[in-house]
Amino acid sequence: MFCFGIIRILCRSISHPFQLGDRYSTISTTTQQGSRSLKNVRPNQQEAQLAEEGYSGCDVRVTHARTEIIIRATHTQEVLGEKGRRIRELTALVQKRFKFPENSLELYAEKVQYRGLSAIAQCESLRYKLLGGLAVRRACYGVLRFVMESGAKGCEVVVSGKLRAARAKSMKFTDGFMIHSGQPVREFVDYAVRHVLLKQGVLGIKVKIMKGHDPEGQLGPKKPLPDAVQIYEPPVDKVVLEPSSEQREPVPVPVAAPAAEEPYVPPQDEAFQQQEAYGAEQQTVF
Repeated sequence: MFCFGIIRILCRSISHPFQLGDRYSTISTTTQQGSRSLKNVRPNQQEAQLAEEGYSGCDVRVTHARTEIIIRATHTQEVLGEKGRRIRELTALVQKRFKFPENSLELYAEKVQYRGLSAIAQCESLRYKLLGGLAVRRACYGVLRFVMESGAKGCEVVVSGKLRAARAKSMKFTDGFMIHSGQPVREFVDYAVRHVLLKQGVLGIKVKIMKGHDPEGQLGPKKPLPDAVQIYEPPVDKVVLEPSSEQREPVPVPVAAPAAEEPYVPPQDEAFQQQEAYGAEQQTVF
């Protein structure tokens, strides 16, 4: 049952290039694009059989010689099985299902080094805590504390559904710094959604973990945030001189001489002379 469950997971996420066959030229463009995109889809929504092993996603690498499927989990020994029995059975079933040639398919199990920075692993951990009967608030705060202690820059946990009463509601728990838009969200924020079936109904769980900048690329992306400002410290061997002050006497500024005033000369226009003559006549009459 375990192997068939994994087959059901991988069947929805892997598409071999020659699976289309001779019908490639007769199908529509939409179907072609959908078939091509299936090779890059990760089985992050159908991992019920791998949840107990701490499933944290997988990568599919297709080359001209072979196809490699890398399953990331926190408990790799349980994925491999006793003496590698489970991984061999899974390889044989996948090879038979997709009609791979002999020795052209390899399955690997990779251990997650920093499970506190994996949203899928923390979502599964929270899911099992709620299934075990732990209180929602206590379980969410435990996940927040573990994620922040692992070196994350921020974390957000949302649980929605019938938590206590018959009416559904949502509870959000946040800590640290979180971005919600732009291209950096795809690079810095890890996101996972899971569902828990309880007696009172179904609960939805969302976990978002924002990773910080890491030049080595282990705890986060190598590329920093676009708005990050880095302040460099002065070198130690360089001697910084003490500031000095010097007092100087003020230099007198010469004052410009005032401009000479010219007497007012009335204009010698004919209209102006006529107006003055008319004014003189009026004074004479009165």
